[in-house]
Amino acid sequence: MGKIIGITGGIASGKSTVTNFLRKQGFQVVDADAVVHQLQKPGGRLFEALVQHFGQEIILENGELNRPLLASLIFSNPEEREWSRITQGEIIREELATLRDQLAQTEEIFFMDIPLLFEQAYSAWFDETWLVYVDRDVQVKRLMKRDQLSKDEAESRLAAQWPLEKKKDLASQVLDNNGGRDQLVSQVVTKLEIIESQLID
Repeated sequence: MGKIIGITGGIASGKSTVTNFLRKQGFQVVDADAVVHQLQKPGGRLFEALVQHFGQEIILENGELNRPLLASLIFSNPEEREWSRITQGEIIREELATLRDQLAQTEEIFFMDIPLLFEQAYSAWFDETWLVYVDRDVQVKRLMKRDQLSKDEAESRLAAQWPLEKKKDLASQVLDNNGGRDQLVSQVVTKLEIIESQLID
């Protein structure tokens, strides 16, 4: 029996360091954000649903979605936000489920990188959930440096997400990224060794 592992984190927590390392080790990692991006391209299921709902004005001259306009339409109206959460959420879930089922046929171990894993109730899909965790003050500093933000701007972005402390209580495994990259990667290596030994047994 193989293993399906869900990976999540927060802004600037170091999730991409983990997923990039796993890919280099030869593991398949489904990137939920990349899947959403594909679905929002012209002809994609999300693109069609959004245009049908909001109309042609959300399409730019080059045929792509006008993302800033779309964001303002959705986030300025609670009803539209709820429509988006339900409709887009269902389409994304269906697409991710298809990818999961395909990989389960061929891979002994694979990973799914889902930023809103706990918020959107994906936990039951996985044998394990890995949270890439950092302390709040470290997260703020890294986000400020990465995106050239002021402290207030960084705090504001983090306030829009579930705190990592809350996710920590829900995850089956926690990868502590308060140290450097090597320390984080060594934790991943240890967890992989445990999983691989379990599969052999």
